[in-house]
Amino acid sequence: MSVLPFDTGLTLFLTLAMIPARYAGAAAELPGGYLAAVTSFVTYMLVHGGWLHLTVNVLWMLAFGTAVARRVSLASFFWFSILCGVAGALTHLVFHWGEMSPMVGASAAISGQMAAALRFIFFARGGPPGRVPDFAHVPLAPLSQVLRDGKVMGFIVFWLALNVYFGMNAVSFGSGPDSEIAWEAHIGGFLCGLLVFGFFDSIRPAPDVSHLR
Repeated sequence: MSVLPFDTGLTLFLTLAMIPARYAGAAAELPGGYLAAVTSFVTYMLVHGGWLHLTVNVLWMLAFGTAVARRVSLASFFWFSILCGVAGALTHLVFHWGEMSPMVGASAAISGQMAAALRFIFFARGGPPGRVPDFAHVPLAPLSQVLRDGKVMGFIVFWLALNVYFGMNAVSFGSGPDSEIAWEAHIGGFLCGLLVFGFFDSIRPAPDVSHLR
């Protein structure tokens, strides 16, 4: 988009972005029309508010999405991520009904990936010093165990507080006046990931190495 003429880039941006006003009677007047009112629940994740926004999301996805991707098939990873992104968009829509400000970015989907990772990364047994645990074979913890674990809950509380703080103080990773962090979408995606990842998880049994001993 940065190499397109300004008007073309803006039209593309608004067509792909999640704009709550579409659902309050403004769909016909906005780029993309009524079709975008359906597709933008997914396409908003493909657009970012600037290179900093994109870089932060890529690093965040590398940190948590990698562990999730190693447990599931490629198709499951994408469908799970899209579902979390849609949940984030719906949550944002509830809190910002009728507003014209566009929301873009994959943060809600990545928040869902982070929530999924919390269901197994804190429960991995320690391996040899300096070696990353084999997260692909760690049993998925039930929600009851996750919610009772002090380390997991401490992480969740810190992450929620950070999102609310950034949201309330209009911290931005974008380049425009309407590029504040959509913290409600983050929470929606996170809750979706925490609740539904068990339906996508395809944990594989650890390889049998007994014959090598």
